[in-house]
Amino acid sequence: MSNIPMVSVTTKPLPDAEEGQMNSFALRRGLGLLAAAGLGLGVLAGCTSANSAGGGTDAATDGPVTISINGQPPKTQPFDRKIFDEDVAEFQKTHPNIHLEPHEGFMDPKTFSAKLAGGQLEDVFYVYFTDPSTLIARHQAADITDYVKDVPHYNDIQQPLRDVFSDGKGHYYGLPTANYTMGLLYNRKLFTQAGLDPDKPPTTWPEVQADAKKIAALGNGIVGYADYSKSNQGGWHFTAEMYSQGGQIATKNGDKWESAVNTPQGRAVLDNLHQMRWTDNSMGQKQLLELADVQQKMGAGQLGMYLAAPDNVPTVVNQFHGSYADYGLAPMPGGQGTLIGGEGYMINPKASPAKIKAGLQWLQWKFLNPDRFETNLKRYKAQGQPVGLPVPPVADIWTGAVRDKEEQLKQQYATVPVSNYKSYMDGASRLKGNIEPPQAQEIYAALDNVMQGVLTRRDADPGALLAEADNKVKSILAQVK
Repeated sequence: MSNIPMVSVTTKPLPDAEEGQMNSFALRRGLGLLAAAGLGLGVLAGCTSANSAGGGTDAATDGPVTISINGQPPKTQPFDRKIFDEDVAEFQKTHPNIHLEPHEGFMDPKTFSAKLAGGQLEDVFYVYFTDPSTLIARHQAADITDYVKDVPHYNDIQQPLRDVFSDGKGHYYGLPTANYTMGLLYNRKLFTQAGLDPDKPPTTWPEVQADAKKIAALGNGIVGYADYSKSNQGGWHFTAEMYSQGGQIATKNGDKWESAVNTPQGRAVLDNLHQMRWTDNSMGQKQLLELADVQQKMGAGQLGMYLAAPDNVPTVVNQFHGSYADYGLAPMPGGQGTLIGGEGYMINPKASPAKIKAGLQWLQWKFLNPDRFETNLKRYKAQGQPVGLPVPPVADIWTGAVRDKEEQLKQQYATVPVSNYKSYMDGASRLKGNIEPPQAQEIYAALDNVMQGVLTRRDADPGALLAEADNKVKSILAQVK
């Protein structure tokens, strides 16, 4: 969270056979902030890091080793479960000295703290991007710095994603395996009807405003641009829009976090929304929207644009009867930054060097393996899964020649129009990526009020809204340890 805050469409039953890994990723992403909140429920007992001397992920371990891993999808997601179990079997066949004990589950806020304190945590465990900083600070993940140098293609992973698992002092504690970057999802069909070029989506907020006005002018209930304002999702989008303006929600001053809500960037976000809502009337009359409302409107062909990650596309198509050909993705407008989130794995701080090596071999082979790009794409295509979106099984985490190889294979096996997402792929990697603020759920709840105020009251005072939210965020951040 990315994690999608609180209530979202991914909390509903998913048609697994249709949506497969994309919505599995979205579901885990949607629970990310809840997991982060769960980690904050109590102070966990600190553990010393495993000795990382003499690291490296050699092809062979010193002898047979058994490691427990989580991340196995539940049986209610049959396609994802089938892929995972096949991979476990193949890995063990090609790595006979490593035995895997797979466990269902990802980051569960209800059990994580107890498992960690009670010694029941898996050797290799799944995390959201909002988790590593806390776990690293509490010494609750193994230092793998001396091991990652021998992980194949580690240096081809985008540096900002690697840094999510760093302590900022040159030490690393995990591997990123998938990510999302917030962008602009738009309806190409409506762009054409409004006289706009669907291959040239807006890149600035003034362009978004102008295009939204033209789309809304089509009438028949069509909305140019939509935004969330409830269920903590309004605060989530306010955060993304702040990043796009070059702002922040919270900044760190020494060991303390400070609010950065009441700033010129925050005012720019609200002024833009107020203009579109009340002067241009391009956001429609119905407000207090959340994710499912907006996805439904996009699927019905009644919405021009909204901020979204790529995994929204298969949801709009499969759950809300849209068409892949009708949608495009563009980078976050503004050019100053965007919200990123994702997932990865860390290793139990009590793991032996042999288990660390084995765990990294599994993670690299399963998730970070350019040699398996084509195999995975073929499998997904054969099972009728959409191929070509910047989401697993070919996550957008790579740079250089590896990324070029991935894009070429994605084009070769695509079942969706890859060109519709070209501007997103070209632009998203050039934007500064910002992860979510600490205590994100509580902060988003406070920022919901800001979004609700500017979108439901014509006479709303943006300055007063920001000042009130700023005070609330200060109180929340004061409790961050």
